[in-house]
Amino acid sequence: MDLLLLIFSILVSYLSFKIWKLIDSKKDKDCYILDYQCHKPSDDRMVSTHFSGEIIHRNKNLGLEEYKFLLKAIVSSGIGEQTYAPRLVFEGREERPTLQDGISEMEEFYVDTIGKLLERQQISPKEVDILVVNVSMLTSMPSLPSRIINHYKMREDIKVFNLTGMGCSASLISVDIVKNIFKSYPNKLALVATSESLSPNWYSGNNRSMILANCLFRSGGAAILLTNKRSLRKKAMFKLKCLVRTHHGAREESYNCCIQSEDKQGRVGFYLGKNLPKAATRALVDNLKVIAPKILPVTELLRFMLKLFIKKIKMRQNPSKGSKNLPPGTPIKAGINFKTGIEHFCIHTGGKAVIDGIQHSLDLTDYDIEPARMTLYRFGNTSASSLWYVLAYMEAKKRLKRGDRVFMISFGAGFKCNSCVWEVLRDLTTGESKENVWNHCINDYPPKSILNPFTKMYGWLQDEDPETFKIPETFKIPDEYM
Repeated sequence: MDLLLLIFSILVSYLSFKIWKLIDSKKDKDCYILDYQCHKPSDDRMVSTHFSGEIIHRNKNLGLEEYKFLLKAIVSSGIGEQTYAPRLVFEGREERPTLQDGISEMEEFYVDTIGKLLERQQISPKEVDILVVNVSMLTSMPSLPSRIINHYKMREDIKVFNLTGMGCSASLISVDIVKNIFKSYPNKLALVATSESLSPNWYSGNNRSMILANCLFRSGGAAILLTNKRSLRKKAMFKLKCLVRTHHGAREESYNCCIQSEDKQGRVGFYLGKNLPKAATRALVDNLKVIAPKILPVTELLRFMLKLFIKKIKMRQNPSKGSKNLPPGTPIKAGINFKTGIEHFCIHTGGKAVIDGIQHSLDLTDYDIEPARMTLYRFGNTSASSLWYVLAYMEAKKRLKRGDRVFMISFGAGFKCNSCVWEVLRDLTTGESKENVWNHCINDYPPKSILNPFTKMYGWLQDEDPETFKIPETFKIPDEYM
């Protein structure tokens, strides 16, 4: 009897140990954001409306119709006068970029952001176990991760990933890579560096679909420190709840709507097609179908299913009501209330149309999309790093409370839509905030008006006659802007 009792006790102990090990191992697979830092270029790289006019005037490939097109594009872009451009633009060399221009732009970014991030957390570069770098439009030898490792003298056994050509959604792809590594390697520290190199990719031709990129994209970048160390959980800011990636590369329309190519004169540029809104809408809808059940309460899902069921019955009874001919790319309301599971919406600043489309589709308020709209206005579209500027705005405005959930949505060439949800782990609304890219100006946002003064300065172009128009030596700018 005693022997059976002993065997039973051993079995129970062994089973308890296994259960504890299983629970313990799952804890190490969580992905936390320890800290992040956005890059603020120096003020001598700030692009005012006046300087934008000078850049456009320098391009001898443009005529009156292109000027009018740019006038309309810039005014409707949602971008203000304090965004940043690469240095070669200020030196008037945008038509003759060098490899060193791109590398120098990246060095300025990572020396600033990574240095500040590690110093603030009092972490040595040698403590970083994983490095993921995403810069879509610049490749070099040695690679950008190698340059970062050399600058900070990181360990020789560091795990390195270098992502190129992944577009504006690469930031969440980088996080996904880290998340999957964390599943197999416990007690690790990861660094994600996300930026874009504009220096060798400034378009100087006259193709309207390529000129648009110059109106939207601006310099920026971010560094994010992630970990699965339980010892650092109390210091962490956010915990990753779920991440969903949608890729429509197999669809020709989606694949070709956002692509790097050459124009008829052989000038390389970034082509943004007219079917881009339609591709973005399709990718967003498919992404939401997957992530919605992961983040919304059952009651909201049941309400939506019931509403959808009733709608289908009505359509069968009266098919003509369901056949609305909407223009291609028209945003479609999701019909589901994401606010039942989400407090904050961190939207990629792809452009005013992108933000407006998501606001309509998810039925969001102006307050919900204010962080994205203000980020677009202040920093422009900084590609994959834009999400972190939006998050920084929320933090600087002291909106983020413990337990809140932040929904990140990004789009990118391919065509891709990636999204994720973060849970706020500690109250970020009280006390002195950390060094934040918004701290110097957050009290000025949102401004009373975000209208671009380009119309007032260059509206005279609309009255010019194509038959008699001649490119002036200098643009006629009103006296108050001189």
